[in-house]
Amino acid sequence: MERSQAQFRRVAHRSGPPITLSFDGVPIRATTGDSVLAALLENGALARRLEFGAEPRAGFCLMGACQDCWVWSAAGGRIRACTTPVSEGMQLFAEPQGMAGAHG
Repeated sequence: MERSQAQFRRVAHRSGPPITLSFDGVPIRATTGDSVLAALLENGALARRLEFGAEPRAGFCLMGACQDCWVWSAAGGRIRACTTPVSEGMQLFAEPQGMAGAHG
């Protein structure tokens, strides 16, 4: 992912230790205190694709009231990217992992 393709750009410097997490196996740089969604958008990543048409999704309400920014964690389960703070070494995915061949 290239920062030049970012959907989000900081307008003010944010202080805090830099951290690295991964999204679909790609390293993402962030600042401690960022939300997962802010880190993804600043690094040019899409949160996920729409289930019914594969259109890219990047969050809708940005306050945890909808389900548009769900991503999946290697630690288990899905999280709301807009309200979850980043942490060092976090491993996140656009799709659930370990469910190949599973059918509802």
